[in-house]
Amino acid sequence: MKIIVPMAGRGSRLRPHTLTVPKPLIPIAGKPIVHRLVEDIAGVLNQPIDEVAFIIHESFGKEVEAELVAIAQKLGAKGTIYYQNVALGTGHAIMCAKDSLSGPAVIAYADTLIRADFDLDTTADSVIWVKQVDQPEAFGVVNLNANGEIIELVEKPKEFVSDLAVIGIYYFKDVAVLKDELQAVLDNNIVHGGEYQINDGIKQMMAKGMKFVPGKVDEWMDCGNKNVTVETNSRMLNFLQQDGEKLIATNLISENSTIIEPCFIGENVMLKNATVGPNVSLGNGCKLENTTIKNSLVQNLTHIKNATIDNAMIGSHVIYNGAFTSISIGDYSVLE
Repeated sequence: MKIIVPMAGRGSRLRPHTLTVPKPLIPIAGKPIVHRLVEDIAGVLNQPIDEVAFIIHESFGKEVEAELVAIAQKLGAKGTIYYQNVALGTGHAIMCAKDSLSGPAVIAYADTLIRADFDLDTTADSVIWVKQVDQPEAFGVVNLNANGEIIELVEKPKEFVSDLAVIGIYYFKDVAVLKDELQAVLDNNIVHGGEYQINDGIKQMMAKGMKFVPGKVDEWMDCGNKNVTVETNSRMLNFLQQDGEKLIATNLISENSTIIEPCFIGENVMLKNATVGPNVSLGNGCKLENTTIKNSLVQNLTHIKNATIDNAMIGSHVIYNGAFTSISIGDYSVLE
């Protein structure tokens, strides 16, 4: 089994945080988004992973590439790096990894997290993972026949088709079939919104009678912008607490401070006259003084004092001293 992870560019909706760190490497509850995604998918598949292929922009750099390869190696798999340097769509991104497109594979876009527990239907030609949503008109959805098979993909339907939204994770019994169809999409210059889309390859597979079935997830968590990323961090902390995962480093230094769980607290964190939580992630080496913080995500080596913070996302190496509440501050910012 292979996992193919298109990561695209750094992500504009999460700026300023993605100016220095690609969005898939932003930590959620202490672990990068893409790391959690790949581990969760591997857990659901419950079978050996041979290769994890990442499609990135070349500007991510060799250090990021080494981190991604290490994620694959932790699963006992080979890590492969491919480049998509021009944003030409999901179908184009997948084809950038065409040398890895053979055999059974899962394709997963690296800006989402899931919680799922189901048996993968390996008899189908493809499984498209979906989640029931309240506002299907805002999503791409699947249309099912009487046998529960997917017969149509509809993008942001104006009239009700179904409430099962496509979350961006797909299984293919032989991903080489999708590769052939996407090659035809490229060769015939089939574009939507100026981009080559995975859906056009999938629709051609459906037209040839291939069997597509839905795979439902229990939770679908987006990391598209600051507010939903902070919410996803909070939800993930609650899930990990329920799982009994250890979230607070043993070398925490705490003076006259209170932690309201769930919280993730990394290595070498110092708290002085602070109240932290609930739903806070503090990266390694953070220092908080005279501060109350909840429902927030702070990366590494950041110093916060004299603050009351809620619904905030703060990068690494930040110095913050002030009275703002709901903030979004990128790496190396100084507010005094």
